[in-house]
Amino acid sequence: MLRERVTCYGHENVKATHRSTLEITKEDYLTPRGDCIICVKANKGLKELSDEIKEALKSGRKVKIRITADGIVDELEAVGDERLTFENEISMVIRKSEYVDGRTLAIRANKAARDIKRELVKKLRNPEQRVVVEIIVDD
Repeated sequence: MLRERVTCYGHENVKATHRSTLEITKEDYLTPRGDCIICVKANKGLKELSDEIKEALKSGRKVKIRITADGIVDELEAVGDERLTFENEISMVIRKSEYVDGRTLAIRANKAARDIKRELVKKLRNPEQRVVVEIIVDD
């Protein structure tokens, strides 16, 4: 099993209402328009993920994304794609669609930002809240 951990923080403008995407960013700000962003100040962007995770996702493997804040956990599942480039240094986006660009981590997800547990989203609105996002690829 391959596992990568990303640490980020909540923000008062987290809405998590986007219908088709979910985003994690290294930026330290979030405007009210950023309705797909679930956390800011991430300790890494797509480009900084391990080569093993990148290779596994480029081969189209399934990936589980586990989001944890203050003991509340939610998970979503998606798949990689051979078109992934992992070139973005700032953010990573998980998509329900099959669209791929330089910010895409995974596609065909079973959840987007609006599908995340609302009790978790409430925690994600606290700027002091440390959030752990685990990227897990099974063998």
